[in-house]
Parts: sequence; structure tokens; C-alpha cells
Amino acid sequence: MTVSGFGQVPGRVDRSVLTHARNLHFQQTPHDLTNGRAHARHGIFGIDSIPNFNGQFFADGFDAIGNPNRHWYNNTVGNPPQMGRTTTINAPIQPINIELDDINGNLAFFMGHPLISPMTQFVTPVLNSPVFSNASFTSSADPTQYTDAIMRAEFFNKMKPDWHTLLAPSVLPAVTLHLRQSASCSSSFPFAGCNYLFVPNADNTCCLAILANASPFLDQLFNIVDSDITSNSVTTADISNFLVPNTLLFVGDLTQCCIGGFHEYAYDPTVNPEPRWVFTYASWFSPDVVVNGEDVVGISHELAETFNDPFVVSDDVHNLTPWWFAPNGLCQNNLEVGDVIEGLPNAGFPITLNGFTYHPQNVALMQWLEFQSPSNALDGAYSYPDTSILQALSPAPLHPGCVP
Repeated sequence: MTVSGFGQVPGRVDRSVLTHARNLHFQQTPHDLTNGRAHARHGIFGIDSIPNFNGQFFADGFDAIGNPNRHWYNNTVGNPPQMGRTTTINAPIQPINIELDDINGNLAFFMGHPLISPMTQFVTPVLNSPVFSNASFTSSADPTQYTDAIMRAEFFNKMKPDWHTLLAPSVLPAVTLHLRQSASCSSSFPFAGCNYLFVPNADNTCCLAILANASPFLDQLFNIVDSDITSNSVTTADISNFLVPNTLLFVGDLTQCCIGGFHEYAYDPTVNPEPRWVFTYASWFSPDVVVNGEDVVGISHELAETFNDPFVVSDDVHNLTPWWFAPNGLCQNNLEVGDVIEGLPNAGFPITLNGFTYHPQNVALMQWLEFQSPSNALDGAYSYPDTSILQALSPAPLHPGCVP
């Protein structure tokens, strides 16, 4: 593709393409494993992974295929709130620089500038953010981390005062993800066949934004995850975080855009107990790249969901919920607390910390997704840190697809 006046660079687009972005969801297909249920102290049975505990709740609803159900099970990161004390989980950060290559596999250039977008410049801001540094929250007498504050708001009526679930970050050496352009990259919307598109910065350096075709991008990303597992850079005892700069994923073309992050786990079903490496993938977003979100909105969203649903409904039982319809129009039946509020004008919660104003995402508390009325969370809330966003539950009970 070529654009007159901008050089002969396949994939160069202007920032107007970002107006086509809408949020998509990436979730693993559940795989069968015999699990403990209800109030099991040690959570999911038969796995080697991060600390987790099980619970249950009761609400009228329908399962994924339309069968009536009232008894549901959940699974949460950490140790039960009734135990008190602090649980600390290692949280390696893997910075991933993005290199855009031409159709021959060589580094591409635009206006003389190499198409390399470094994540390394954003590592310190991420570490200094309330995701990994302590900030003031209403759910804790002492400053704490964002995800711990959410958990304390959810389990406020059950926890001992000294109960905390904290992340201990460390930074791995940066790696580079190479994305090779396709020879069939179309020159016009919806840009079918392109492996990537890029929006240059005002000074023509790389990049205000990278839009990457999910399939080739994820192939390379999962190679990096596998390499870190093989080298023991990340372990089953960690919540690992793979971070990229200003990157959105599309599925096939820009009519299916965009994925800004997801939480997942890798596993080996041939080993007993089954090892599970829990991880997040997220992008740092500079201002004006995505609507209603910037800086740590992605990693905060994914870690909040990891804490509430660490194994992504792996057994098709834990963290399934009655069908819910969110204010942003999403219809789902799982305990994905970030999805309920993402994209709304008030999705971000500004926190000034270490000389920078961050925007971690407000999320739904589990009480909203579990149709608890009234909420037994902190202050009777359904959302946090901004408790004013969700004032009412979703209509219920809804059939699959949120049909009344």
C-alpha cells in the first residue's frame, strides 16, 4: 500500500483509522479438568499455579445453553479473606519492543526512521503506577495497590483487616517482537490482508499507534511466552505481564478491531498436577490513541480480571455467571469485571502518583456480576474505585445472548 506524500511504506495509515476501533474480547476455550467447588481452601484441584480459593453464590439465571440454574461457583486469586495476612505474588514484567519488517523480513523505515516502537520507555511509568505502587484507596487504611484495593472492596464484609493480596514486580530484559508485512496488504479500508498498519508520530518516528493482525502477532507473542517459560523467567507461582507500546490487534481486517489486552494462562495437560502459567498481555497507551483510556488502562483492566477470574472459566464451571447486560452494551456470562465498564466516558479513574496522573480502569465489583442485592461490598457499591458508576443491576434473569 502507498499513500501519496508519505513515502512508499506498506501499512502506513493516518490516525483516522483509530475511529473504526471497537473493543473485542479474547478468551481461551475452556478445557476439562476435575475441580474442587464451593469453599475449597486451596481452590482449583489438580493444578500447580498461583494461590487461589473457591466460593459460591446463588442467583436465578440460565447457563450457556439455556438451562435454568441458581447455584454458581467462583474462583479468586490469593488466600481466603477470613484468613487475613498478606499474600504476595511475583509479577514479572516482560517489555516487548515491536519491530515492523517489510515483506522480505527486513527492518522497515518511514521517512528515514526505523519502524521500531520501544516498550522500554514506558516500563518505569508502569512500575510507578498504582498497579504496582501503593496509592490511597478507600478500601484500605494504608496505601495499597489497585488490585488489592478492588479485592478489599469486594470482600469488605468478610476480610480480616490485615488481609492483602499484593504483586511484587520485577523487570525482565526486553525482547523484540518482529512483525513481517504481507505482500497482499490492501491499500484501503478495511485493509484486508495486512499483517500490520502503523500511524507515525507527528515527527514521523514510530509510532503513535500500531494496528496488528491478531493471528501473526499472537504467533510471535506466544513464542515469547513459551521462551520465558522454558527459560524459567516466568513460573507457575507468578502472574506474568507481557507489555507492548501503543498496540491494538484486529482480526483479519479493521472491521474486527480492536483487542487491547487479555488475560490467559499456558498449561501442560501431560503433567499431574497440571502446571498453569498465569499471564496478562496489555498495551501501554499514550494519550489520544484509544477513546476513554490511556497509560495503564489496559494492564489495570487485565489484572483486575485476573484476580477475579484467574483461569478464565477453564472448567466451564468456575466464574460462569448469569447472563448480564452492561451499560456499554456488552452481553456476557462470566466474571470479567473490567468488561462491564470499559469504553465508557468515565471508565478511567485518575490517580496522581509519583508526579504523573494515571488512569487505571474502574471495574464492576463481583457483586454486580453475581446479581447480589443489596451489595455487601464496601459502601454497598457495585463498582470501584469510583463507586458511583454502577447504580443498578443488569436486568435478570436473561437467557443466552441476553434475551429476556
